[in-house]
Amino acid sequence: MNARVDHAVTSGTFSLDGETFDVDNNVWVIGDDDACYVVDAPHDVDAILGAVGGRRVLAVLCTHGHDDHVRYAPELGRRVDAPVLLHPDDLPVWRLTHDADPDGPLADGQTFEVGGTTLTVLHTPGHSPGSVCLVAPDLGAVFTGDTLFEGGPGATGRSFSSHDVIVASIRERLFALPDDTVVHTGHGPDTTIGAEKGNV
Repeated sequence: MNARVDHAVTSGTFSLDGETFDVDNNVWVIGDDDACYVVDAPHDVDAILGAVGGRRVLAVLCTHGHDDHVRYAPELGRRVDAPVLLHPDDLPVWRLTHDADPDGPLADGQTFEVGGTTLTVLHTPGHSPGSVCLVAPDLGAVFTGDTLFEGGPGATGRSFSSHDVIVASIRERLFALPDDTVVHTGHGPDTTIGAEKGNV
């Protein structure tokens, strides 16, 4: 297995329900020296391409449809000639930002392979209806978008979100992973599944 995780942080805004906030977003790139997947496409395509480093991008995998995670996904997809994929339950959220739909769907249990490792989609609604996490057991990691952070669940006080649903998603889907699984979040520092069991 030659897969690794590369990381970039981009800065910009998040807008929903008539409010706008300044945010820093994590971008995760999973792959080997030849090919990779990009998880989310916020704020700055050139910064994302810097993390890609000239590799072939197999797909842009969107953890959910909020604008700070997908605003530049179509442009990134065009520049690297790769499909942009989103869970269909988040199409209403995506359409707040984009007129054209993404290139294809993400489905619970769907898998993506690169560099001898497999990413598996977990549908984890709550932060938004189509939020997903991507599990990479070979890397001992899960990419949680805005579903789980250091300190607990993602925000649920805005449109399309539900606190009860996100808590159920975390407890039923994410807490089934090994405690030492590293949680690569959509914003802020890494944590582990075990560390968050007391926070949800």
